[in-house]
Amino acid sequence: MKAIVIKYNEFSEALSQARDLPLLFLRLVLAYGFYMPAMMKLKDVNAIAGWFESMNYPLPVLNAYLATITEGLGVILLILGLGTRIISVPLMITMLVAIFTVHFANGFASGDNGFEIPLYYLFMLFTLFILGPGRISVDHLIGSLRGRNK
Repeated sequence: MKAIVIKYNEFSEALSQARDLPLLFLRLVLAYGFYMPAMMKLKDVNAIAGWFESMNYPLPVLNAYLATITEGLGVILLILGLGTRIISVPLMITMLVAIFTVHFANGFASGDNGFEIPLYYLFMLFTLFILGPGRISVDHLIGSLRGRNK
């Protein structure tokens, strides 16, 4: 039994060396997920403002620009791992707005345009907000240069 515990501990230690990979993968998956919506908004932000107005969003033009900037900046910052905790907040707000104004009425299933995918994004963003971007990031590099990271 002791040999099993020792092997398990060795295995756990080896796995812990890769602990920053899941955070990198979360950032890259989210950046990929936000890329197409950001590009769609960027192509015709006025059409997005019109869509927002049709859903009775307050200040539809301002909100269309805010969503476009948030998602576009989010793609870049998530890829780099720069300001990850900061950009996670407006992206989480964007996901909450999308869930409650667009997707919630369609139920959970993503195939029915439900809130499943935005909810997953929300959980992934919350994870990055709490844990940060990990060591494979510009944030970590900056912290290392300033002597803040161990």
